[in-house]
Amino acid sequence: MKIATITVNPAIDQTVSVDDFQVGKVNRSQWMRFDAGGKGVNVASFLADYGMDVAVTGFLGDENADVFERHFARKNITDRFIRVPGETRINIKIMDETSQVTTDLNTPGQAPGEYAVSRFYEQVEAMMEACECFVLSGNLQAGLPSTFYADLIKLLKSKKCRVVLDTSGDALADSLKAGPNLIKPNIHELSGLVNKPLTEIKDVYRSASSLLNDETTLVVVSMGASGALFVDKDQAFVARPPDLPVKSTVGAGDAMVAGLVAGINKKLPLQDCARLATAFSLSAVTRLGRDLPKPEVIEDFKKQVAIEPFKK
Repeated sequence: MKIATITVNPAIDQTVSVDDFQVGKVNRSQWMRFDAGGKGVNVASFLADYGMDVAVTGFLGDENADVFERHFARKNITDRFIRVPGETRINIKIMDETSQVTTDLNTPGQAPGEYAVSRFYEQVEAMMEACECFVLSGNLQAGLPSTFYADLIKLLKSKKCRVVLDTSGDALADSLKAGPNLIKPNIHELSGLVNKPLTEIKDVYRSASSLLNDETTLVVVSMGASGALFVDKDQAFVARPPDLPVKSTVGAGDAMVAGLVAGINKKLPLQDCARLATAFSLSAVTRLGRDLPKPEVIEDFKKQVAIEPFKK
């Protein structure tokens, strides 16, 4: 099954490593790297490393698209991005090696314009012929309505495509009405969606299960170091990762989405999907970049993940 990921607001991630980062002071960088980023791009990267056939689309600034083009070529990802005038935004991630805390400086990204949006829809319609599953990831930049994903989901579902959604705020709330098959909010996004703090696991479960219906059949809530809750209409599991040194949290949620898609593609039971998705996420937090480790490392991570049935 060919997978497509959609990233309407990609970014080049500039990661800067600093020991004991101090606000308002002169800090000395240890190293710096640039990565093709954006949530859907990250998902595609992990899936491609897992051996899956992946295509990507969205909007890329033509003045610095080479960073992405090299990345897609290296991973054998089919590039269907629409080029737009100007540059793709650059996000800065300051990674404090001492405290293991990452500070993000994210820029908004430019609006693609009506002509580019029209070409994007044409591209998506062409991709629906070959792709059975579409992953919609990331926030919408200024200039796109909060219903952009919802309209896209309706189009995709009209052709019987499976839709995985990972976004937040108004875009998430509006998209739920269109019935994505799977959603993966983190606990803060879910809290914002239901408009109340979620401090107890039972509250997380109730809020997640309230989103299930005939169309949205799986909700996965990532909870950071506490793991993730996987809920469908028949069962629920908590996947808890082992306590391992964290090098970076960048892309951890995207890796989880990729692991979910991979598990669903392999038709794994929910608890095995939970184990694989958590292993993918572990691979992201224990290393830098957007590359999966070797299969034997993923298998080792899977063995370390604790899966607990949630007692309702």
